[in-house]
Amino acid sequence: MAKNKGARIIITLRCTNCKKTSNTNGKAGINCIQGATVKKNQKKIDYTTTKNRRNTPDRLELKKFCPNCNSHTQQKEIK
Repeated sequence: MAKNKGARIIITLRCTNCKKTSNTNGKAGINCIQGATVKKNQKKIDYTTTKNRRNTPDRLELKKFCPNCNSHTQQKEIK
């Protein structure tokens, strides 16, 4: 039997741009891009990874590709 959880934990990363523009129900949203209105189906796309709790006790931020934004954006750790 293990005495403690260990140093590595599984975390979830979510896009910071999509979090600002997405609806609460997670369905289709309307975004305005350069004067044109575009209807976009936004899905919650999260990345999962592990981090060492002892080396990085604060929240992790990585730059990853977001298919909703169609670009590389900052992905922040969520609870």
